[in-house]
Amino acid sequence: MSQVLPGTLYLVPTPLDHGLEPEPLERVLPRQTLEKAAGLGYWVAENAKTLRAFLKRVDGHMPLSQPMQAMQISELPRAVHKQGDHGGGFDARPLLAPALQGHDIGLASEAGMPAVADPGSSVVRAAHELGLRVMPLVGPVSLLLALAASGLNGQNFAFVGYLPQDSSARLARLRQLEQWAQQTGQTQIWIETPYRNTAMFGTALQGLQAKTRLCVASGLTLATQSVRCMTVAQWRQMGTSPSAQTPAVFALGV
Repeated sequence: MSQVLPGTLYLVPTPLDHGLEPEPLERVLPRQTLEKAAGLGYWVAENAKTLRAFLKRVDGHMPLSQPMQAMQISELPRAVHKQGDHGGGFDARPLLAPALQGHDIGLASEAGMPAVADPGSSVVRAAHELGLRVMPLVGPVSLLLALAASGLNGQNFAFVGYLPQDSSARLARLRQLEQWAQQTGQTQIWIETPYRNTAMFGTALQGLQAKTRLCVASGLTLATQSVRCMTVAQWRQMGTSPSAQTPAVFALGV
């Protein structure tokens, strides 16, 4: 009896237009990524409903290999993608059981590359523990797009996730990041929920030094995308703030 070869875990990036007016898929996802997504019948998803909506769009470009009703879609527990799955407390190995039976599995988050500023790292870690091959596919990664377009130091940078919601704690954290950037030259990158963009931006203008460079990249890959990077003093003179409806990536540096 021949031995079953294990399947591969594919990291499938999705468009950055989640919750917004959809952009044509071919603008942001190459044919190879669409073909692989169309051919997968087993998935682990941050949100099953969002994944099905994505696959419906894929089907408009590349026919799915099977009806969505026949697919096996496992959803990450809500606590995992709300609190983060990087701490090692969640055992994702059971989600990968089909791969041990020879089936390829796709991993997808709601927008962008799974496991990068998004849920999925526990699944990737489990795949490595099980000896499975892990294959990231090509697609948009908002953090890298923002960094590349910022003009800030792309040789030394750090992503610090979300900043505190409390205004005082947020201000203290921003000043800490600014001090670190000044001491090391390391670009500091973070993200924010769209409806808190205005508060985040206001705190940055209030608390950062005038010479510090602040970048705001919103709506990346969309037709309406905007990337602006200038000193805090220049931002204060402009008197504008980022949209409260569009996801944004923030970065600061020297």
